[in-house]
Amino acid sequence: MTIRKIGRRTSILMTGAALATPLAASVRAQQTGLPDKPLKILVGFPAGGGTDVMARLIAEPLKQRTGRNVIIDNKAGASGTIAVGDLKNAPTDGTTVAYVPSATIVQKLTMPGVPFDPMTDIAPITLAGTVQTAFCVSPTIGVNNLKEYIEWLKKNPTRASFGTTALGSFTHFFGVMAGKAVGIPLEPVPYRGAAPLVADLQGGHIAAGCGGITDFLEHHRAGKVKVIFTSGVKPTTSAPEIPTISQLGYPQLSILGWYVFFAPPKTPAPLIDAWGKELKAVLAIPEIQKKLVELGLDVETSTPAQFTERMSADLARWKTIIDSIGYKPQG
Repeated sequence: MTIRKIGRRTSILMTGAALATPLAASVRAQQTGLPDKPLKILVGFPAGGGTDVMARLIAEPLKQRTGRNVIIDNKAGASGTIAVGDLKNAPTDGTTVAYVPSATIVQKLTMPGVPFDPMTDIAPITLAGTVQTAFCVSPTIGVNNLKEYIEWLKKNPTRASFGTTALGSFTHFFGVMAGKAVGIPLEPVPYRGAAPLVADLQGGHIAAGCGGITDFLEHHRAGKVKVIFTSGVKPTTSAPEIPTISQLGYPQLSILGWYVFFAPPKTPAPLIDAWGKELKAVLAIPEIQKKLVELGLDVETSTPAQFTERMSADLARWKTIIDSIGYKPQG
């Protein structure tokens, strides 16, 4: 057996190589601009739902990039407004943000008791992406497209209703708008989320349903429901074969939702910028983009100013839509 002596220089190089990975991670953690503490992402919906799944997908590479522990804190209830209410009162030290869908923000127009003003009580970091609303039918009624659905409604006027995953949201308004546009009023039937609605659609207990594309895409592919159109101007990246309401001749009905990261109000600009830099880097990872697209999110980012302008314009348009269908704020 040959014994080879290791010199002092070689030993130092080997030790340096062994330490390179943790040392690099430590340096990386110091350079993020984020606080050297565990980071928390508030999610206003239960674990396992679409919003939660997306937040967890983003959290893992964020943890790897920053060297911080990233915790998903599910504050479910009241269409996500409980989580945003908590964010409003959270510390401004950069440790807490929230992942929020537009369906939560629109509650400010439909539920006067919502405990925050989206324009002043929360601070946008970056848009994560846009999402379309999907209109689907039960596979039991033998309908494959909007034209066939209209003909079916004419023959079955007593079944001119649709299930909605949330009253006072896009999944309610879009269905009502579609019915008005085709000249056959559709009555919304509230459901407690997508799971029971999908079950009733699959069983033929209700003829149609309306919800986020993220709620229905997997079930559409499995044949449990049939999405016949979505609310976008152009098809969603996740399902380019499904036509949009604009393509079918009703561009006035197009409506896009979105997901955004918010910080507490008065969070210092450097912390907002640091979060934005890290989140945009994660959202640019091809594998993460692919998984989010599969869930129905068309990934898109923004500056805080760009998103504030977009939210202001969207809130004004949504109010016009709500007024046009005669919906009265509840509560």
